[in-house]
Amino acid sequence: MKLQEASSGNTTLLSAEDASGKSGNIWASENTESDIMTDHLANALNTIKTHEIVGQDKCTVQATKLIGQVLEVLKQHKYLKDYKKVKEGRYSFFEVELQGTINDCGVIKPRIPVRRHDWNKTEEEFIPAYNVGLLIISTPGGIMTNADARENRTGGRLLAYVF
Repeated sequence: MKLQEASSGNTTLLSAEDASGKSGNIWASENTESDIMTDHLANALNTIKTHEIVGQDKCTVQATKLIGQVLEVLKQHKYLKDYKKVKEGRYSFFEVELQGTINDCGVIKPRIPVRRHDWNKTEEEFIPAYNVGLLIISTPGGIMTNADARENRTGGRLLAYVF
């Protein structure tokens, strides 16, 4: 396969010719760090879930304020044993001790707003059964579960689910 390159700005046109003589164009962009958007909460929950599935008892996830608050909620509801923040040079991360009780977890995209009167309908949509699992919500009062939000008579935006 032969590749020929023609560059204009931050995009590169690669012209490829395979063994059969057919040619085609492939567009490749040069992404900078500012172009790449990462959902750190989704990465953290995915890491926790995959380590739970494999049966490991520890994992590390990137440290942000939101992830720290979500980990605290998971610890309070006995989905995690413990976690601690470790700073290594410029970077910091959480070392998470897993309990082995998470069957599934993940973020809810897009971050759906829920009014305080709509908790029953929302729980039916995202949680498999009554009193099984929880929703993690961002409210004006901070990060809390769906049960806490219902008790405080507040709404918020859905962040994640776990069961």
